[in-house]
Amino acid sequence: MNVRAILLAAGKGTRMKSARPKVLHELCGRSMLWYAVSALREAGVDEIVVVTNPELDPQARALGLRTVIQGEQLGTGHAVQVALAALEPRADGRILVTNGDMPLVRAETFVRVLSAAGENELSLVTARMPLPSNFGRIVRNGQHVARIVEVRDATESERAIEEMNAGIYAFPEHHLREVIARLRNDNAQREYYLTDAVALSAKTNRHAVPVAADDYEEVLGVNDRSELARARAAMNRRICERHMLAGVTIIDPETTYLEPELTIGADTVIYPGTAISLQSSIGRRCTIGPHTRISNARIGDDVTIRESVVLESDIGPGAVVGPFAHVRGHAILVGENRVGNFVEIKNSRYERGAKSAHLSYIGDAEIGEESNIGAGTITCNYDGKKKHRTKIGKRVSIGSNTSIVAPRTIGDDALTGAGSVVTKDVEPGGRVVGNPARPLR
Repeated sequence: MNVRAILLAAGKGTRMKSARPKVLHELCGRSMLWYAVSALREAGVDEIVVVTNPELDPQARALGLRTVIQGEQLGTGHAVQVALAALEPRADGRILVTNGDMPLVRAETFVRVLSAAGENELSLVTARMPLPSNFGRIVRNGQHVARIVEVRDATESERAIEEMNAGIYAFPEHHLREVIARLRNDNAQREYYLTDAVALSAKTNRHAVPVAADDYEEVLGVNDRSELARARAAMNRRICERHMLAGVTIIDPETTYLEPELTIGADTVIYPGTAISLQSSIGRRCTIGPHTRISNARIGDDVTIRESVVLESDIGPGAVVGPFAHVRGHAILVGENRVGNFVEIKNSRYERGAKSAHLSYIGDAEIGEESNIGAGTITCNYDGKKKHRTKIGKRVSIGSNTSIVAPRTIGDDALTGAGSVVTKDVEPGGRVVGNPARPLR
């Protein structure tokens, strides 16, 4: 199918009360524009041109999108005229027109409206919505749409119509180019309405085929922050449902926050108050939460993370983290590790079986297999100018309240006594105690 899309995103969005362009406001970690573009690509659209305004244009281009600027806000019909002028004509092409502030539209809806458009017929998405509504009303002629009436131009009886225009159209390209040139602005807003293309088409016996949306919520636009919050809640429910249908248990979707592009394995259980974001991946049979935040992290199978924060880090299979742990800064737990209450790990690597169960800060360190970090241990990694690393070998026992002044190396099977301040390297098998720490005789 030779399909291109025009994505209308030039609206100022004044009701958002924001310096940020409306379509760049986010829900579930992605902008409204991202959702619209992603759904179009999933629907198989070959090429997308985004109609922007001068404020949005550089930011949209920075996202790798093809754009065209609508300098004057003269209506949706004018926006399409501007976009068509930038597209090389294709005699057998189809043009899909949609809006950038409708983040809930699914790819399947785009596919359906494209399939309904014939060589000489256009199609559009309609939805039955609760009244009152600001959406344009659908006036039918039998099975086809005769015209669309904007609310400001509608009569009282037309405002009572429950079937409304969703703002998604599919046109044969040659017909769209023909009809768009005949639009006029003799209406209440003195704008060129794309909706008038329907009535103009009907006069030349080109029928407009309606495609009913499965749920009116899918085609709701976002015009203010209240509507953005409602759209976010709907998108979050949709994402949670997709994972639940794939075998993930989400105890309370209403209090669980997920983003698109996550990977979560079957038989994982997510407890309330959990937020997972930024393309994180979670393995099978994990227990996540309650009240846990995971962002840009990779979690292996059979991991438990309770009431903790994991950021930009990797946690291997069989590890137990929390409660109240903070793992961040590209930390790596290889597997079968234990990170307990009020432990912070930053830019450090724990080999298999290494653990720190209580009240420690481990920064810029390497912890060997089966080593145990006692409560209150600190790697003193910063000297006021530079960060330094600490290397702890295998099967090392670090006593409670030990301070290790980096850069230091502690050899395999070594031991530090409680309260030690380690200012020199410790040889394998060594025993040191005191402040500063000295070898035991």
